[in-house]
Amino acid sequence: MKRRFISAAYITLSFLFTSFLFTSCQKEQSSSEQEAQEVEASRISGESESEAETVFNGVFDDAMGVNDEVAIGGTGVFGRVNVCPTVTVTRQNPPDLFPVRIEMDFGTNGCVGPDGHFRKGKVITIYTKRLLIPGAVAETSFEGFYMDSVKVEGTHKITNISTAVTPGTAPVDRKFRVVITNGKLTKPNGNYISWNSEKTISQVEGLSTILPMDDIFKIEGGSRGQVKRGNLLVGFNSNITEPLMKRFNCRWIAKGMVKTTRVNASTNNPWIATLNFGNGSCDNLAVLTINGVSYQITLP
Repeated sequence: MKRRFISAAYITLSFLFTSFLFTSCQKEQSSSEQEAQEVEASRISGESESEAETVFNGVFDDAMGVNDEVAIGGTGVFGRVNVCPTVTVTRQNPPDLFPVRIEMDFGTNGCVGPDGHFRKGKVITIYTKRLLIPGAVAETSFEGFYMDSVKVEGTHKITNISTAVTPGTAPVDRKFRVVITNGKLTKPNGNYISWNSEKTISQVEGLSTILPMDDIFKIEGGSRGQVKRGNLLVGFNSNITEPLMKRFNCRWIAKGMVKTTRVNASTNNPWIATLNFGNGSCDNLAVLTINGVSYQITLP
């Protein structure tokens, strides 16, 4: 009887130990899967912020670049040879110069610009007066507009909030408030980024010259958005922690950092995406860091 008791106890202990190991493995696997999901959600949030920032930053450059009557002239798609859109200028209160409606029509078949991007559809901007004058507003909307295969929607509004100066004298500063309302980037597979943003863009170099290609600006502010990628739907908030630096002779943000946090995340949540646009070099690369692990991403 004693031997049978020892055998039964041994079997019971073995079963309990095996169950403990199985449960521990299940917990470890569950924890690993949860971590992978957290990383993926944070990663697509940070990538979406970078994509939206890059696309709508290009809209700013184009609005400034149409000509020197409405803004600076020669920036964005207008700063490169072989510009493909047809540009139509419509005075809304002739013979007054302003307000003026500028329509860029890339056509229904589209065209590939010197920057390598395919565009089709229309980009329409209405200027209240020359955008370099304090108080001037330029509001851009889109009609069937695509950049590559991505449909671009929303409203892009630039307001000159520079310090007013006496006409004919050099400006004290040059500063713009840029608000994107109901911005949306939709891909052919149904994935999308919805994006609302409010930023201040201040010129820090190049004010003393008339050449736009030596102009350098810093960008400050934040945004909020939602991204759908496959079965994931993630809301996020982003704040610029180090001013982004842009210049008209580079179509990408060259420097600065953005922190992106998922909506409703706890304050001590380690799954925060930090986006680093680089050290000032003009390239289409950025680094996304999540919980100490870095990923290189390519900007559109």
